[in-house]
Amino acid sequence: MKIRYLLLHAYGQGGTIRTVINQANAMVALGHEVEIASAVRRRDKPQFPIDPRVTLVPLADQRAGVPVDSLGRKLWRRMRGKIVPFGEFAADYFTERVERAVIDYVSRLEGGILVTTRPALNLIAARRTPKSVICVAQDHMNVGAYPETITRDIARYYGRFDAVVVLTTKNQIEYRILLPDTPIVRIPNALHGSGPVSKQVNPVVVAAGRLVKQKGFDLLIPAFQQAARRHPDWRLRVYGGGPRKAELTALIAELGLQDRVQLMGRTDRLEEKLAGASIYALSSRFEGLPMVMIEAMGQGLPIAAFDCPTGPADVLTSGKDGLLVPPGDVAGLADALDQLMSDKALRMRMGAAARRTAANYHADSVMPLWEDLFAELLSREPILDSYWTR
Repeated sequence: MKIRYLLLHAYGQGGTIRTVINQANAMVALGHEVEIASAVRRRDKPQFPIDPRVTLVPLADQRAGVPVDSLGRKLWRRMRGKIVPFGEFAADYFTERVERAVIDYVSRLEGGILVTTRPALNLIAARRTPKSVICVAQDHMNVGAYPETITRDIARYYGRFDAVVVLTTKNQIEYRILLPDTPIVRIPNALHGSGPVSKQVNPVVVAAGRLVKQKGFDLLIPAFQQAARRHPDWRLRVYGGGPRKAELTALIAELGLQDRVQLMGRTDRLEEKLAGASIYALSSRFEGLPMVMIEAMGQGLPIAAFDCPTGPADVLTSGKDGLLVPPGDVAGLADALDQLMSDKALRMRMGAAARRTAANYHADSVMPLWEDLFAELLSREPILDSYWTR
């Protein structure tokens, strides 16, 4: 099969980038012809390893700087309209040059499969890709997280896709309501490889993600403060970079936690950091499928998490391999952390169950679902009923 993946920034960092690159690497290892197109390029080398057999195609090279539209051009585009709607989380990336580069790329394709990976790219592909190409849209978030400007265009254009692939059952149900005549397929992201297992010896709570509002670290820090009053030896370490670092640093100082909470920055050794902790905390306001949480489960960490839309409840069973509390409930998250901090035997038991749960997301279980879907779409046969129940 000829499979093309279209990413916003294949040279950057982030969960979607890592997941799609892993998927491309797995597909080329299975003998398929694979290409990754990157809408923009802002670094010399990708941050995640790409199999040398995968062709990497940058569409708009911005290493020398990011050219922006002039005020006049922006006003003209607003009057004329553009494919990428206002409200797309990455809308600022899509200057006229970038949008045009992506349109040109998808318009010239012939045959094979195109997989697009975020609303802006999905909408361009839905409107401009030739019919000879099998088009598959991935949603790495969840439809309920998008503003109305996005969901309106999703409802209008996603019906042109041969299939829409989502990560969770809840998102599958929501998409079926929005797009009743389009195949909505649930295929979770896959774990690739397995890291060392936590020995539950270090009194460390770990969290990871971009320092943005979505990840809810402003809620996790006060929750940790409440839990840590009874556990003076425990520490919280947060891995990731982002625009809210100064705000979170100020919050840590305000709560007097400078010696107990650390913003660790980005790391390329996250597996090692997870294995060195004893609890993983997920404080997100919303998610798609929280892959770092699943990786932590694979390394034997019990989870304390908000039951946010979507993902955590699709993966873990509260009381078995982790503890779920209502979304945004800081006191509830504090209680969950306190319960896990207080009981090593509980952590060991939940950590072992978490490893068994994470095994369902290993690549050897997930990648055949993609191969089967692509093969059926290429044959132009109807999607099997079994896909509709996954």
